[in-house]
Amino acid sequence: MGRAEEPKVVPVWPGAPADDHAETIPPEKWLDPRPGDKWQKWVTNVTRPTLTIYRPPQEKDNGASVMICPGGGYHALMWDLEGEEVAAWLNSLGMTGIILKYRCPRRPGDTLGVPAPGPLKDAQRAISLIRSRSAEWKLDPNRIGMVGFSAGGHLVGATATNFAQRSYAPHDDVDRVSCRPDFGIMAYSGYFYPPAEQKLTPTVRVAPDAPPVFFVHASDDPVKGSEVGNSVMFYMALKLAGVSAELHIFNQGGHGFGVRQDGNPCASWTRLCEAWLERIGVTR
Repeated sequence: MGRAEEPKVVPVWPGAPADDHAETIPPEKWLDPRPGDKWQKWVTNVTRPTLTIYRPPQEKDNGASVMICPGGGYHALMWDLEGEEVAAWLNSLGMTGIILKYRCPRRPGDTLGVPAPGPLKDAQRAISLIRSRSAEWKLDPNRIGMVGFSAGGHLVGATATNFAQRSYAPHDDVDRVSCRPDFGIMAYSGYFYPPAEQKLTPTVRVAPDAPPVFFVHASDDPVKGSEVGNSVMFYMALKLAGVSAELHIFNQGGHGFGVRQDGNPCASWTRLCEAWLERIGVTR
């Protein structure tokens, strides 16, 4: 899965992020790898969100782009398994992969068990930024999607259903550009369906004009808050609203399988997603 050039890093905000409360957040740091873990790169204490842009080889570039939201429970970001490796997969399809380094961990005053508000602001701003610079970056402004994993999948769902109104006061002309992603891909996502409440959380606002969404999950996902019911119930809500959606559930796969081709049945989800992207006209 070759790349055309070294990734470019672009700040999401022109200065401090909107409505942040980072006074007590230590400096950004990379966590030490843990021997035997299938993921080795974690970053936390993010106070200055960025976009890291991975371009495909020029001869394969089809102009489509996908903003990547790694998981990590809104505490840290799983940079390799759910970031760099995903960008390489997207590049192999001729798409530009753009990793969003969004704010984490949760800020003082954030409610435990409720998704942090800062990352949604970062994601909305980032989609607008990508679209506003699409001509400069040689991207199609009508084929800008998102892919997210675990908490990052929640961020995709929140962004894909909260584009009618921003979660922050506009900063500049970038914020006049639409923050609606053109499609969303969500893998083993959480925080949508608290079992005790038996309804979707208000962090998603399903409407008929939401973009098409692709879901993948494993029935045996053991992570509390990311049980398979999150994807099932969100999928059903989208279908009832008339939104195009596709759901794939694997009997086994656990949590955190990313895009790695390790021989497990759930690894086939990337091929199913590639076919879906072609059907909806993204990889044309």
